[in-house]
Amino acid sequence: MMRTLSVALFLAAGAQALHAEALQDSLARMFRYDTPPFELQSARIATRDDIEVFDVTYASPKGGRVTAYLVAPAKPKKKSPALVFGHWGPGDRTEFLPDAELFARVGVISLLIDYPWVRPAPHRRDQAPGIAGPEVDRDLFVQAVVDLRRGIDLLIARGDVDPARIAYVGHSYGAQWGAILAAVDDRVGAAILMGGVGSTTDMISENPDPAFVGLRAGAEPGQLERYVVLHRPLDGIRWVPYAAPTPLLFQFARFERFDTEAAMTRYFDAASKPKAVRWYDTGHDLNDVQALIDRSDFLEKNTGTPSIRPLLEHAVHRVE
Repeated sequence: MMRTLSVALFLAAGAQALHAEALQDSLARMFRYDTPPFELQSARIATRDDIEVFDVTYASPKGGRVTAYLVAPAKPKKKSPALVFGHWGPGDRTEFLPDAELFARVGVISLLIDYPWVRPAPHRRDQAPGIAGPEVDRDLFVQAVVDLRRGIDLLIARGDVDPARIAYVGHSYGAQWGAILAAVDDRVGAAILMGGVGSTTDMISENPDPAFVGLRAGAEPGQLERYVVLHRPLDGIRWVPYAAPTPLLFQFARFERFDTEAAMTRYFDAASKPKAVRWYDTGHDLNDVQALIDRSDFLEKNTGTPSIRPLLEHAVHRVE
């Protein structure tokens, strides 16, 4: 009897695994893309301390052009490590520019893209007002992920990037895209998810932040429910269980205004291994230098990205 039960449990577990794999594959189709020519346009806009900053655009597989910064050492090595950065929702490519410049000083090449809804004209694609256009927002979010994947293509095509040492760093919405990238793109050697909300749908429907309270109050009957259903497949918590073998670092704020500690803990618990979590006495911005140090340590350990600790220590000594 026990053997029969064990076999039944084994078969049931196998069936669940196959179902999960099929579900994952069906969801991942949203983020597949054609590879048209990059039609890369690039202009150097700054040179300082042996690093260069370029204003670049490249063709998006979803239409239009991606605007981005590319930050690199003035003389990159033959095979340099690379980072792809994803900003928070209302932010833009400037959010991680100081980080990218620090990493460039130790030999790292970085790409920082704008999402479609914050790009300058004529490349901008506006979000729907409020929650009135869930399909519009969903398609823009999918495009943001695809544009990041195409950015990885662009880095590899340079010829001076080591494909085995590419990592992703994303904040807020950028962390949500990172959860998806880690699951669908095996070129991501490590992913750091900063201030990520596991369930955007929960955030929209339950968050006490005044902006979201007003959003819910102004919604027409059934509008919120429709938005939630259409966006649920993009929730980070649906993707982090499939990240393995990509290592994940979660960075959370103890005074987060968009999520609860319990929800953030559930998000981390849902993720595949290897994974790590760090908490900081900050708000959603995670503007703690220790968070930057922890990111550098994690990247050094998991992708061999050179540490920026010496640069930070030097900056502290200069202040002292």
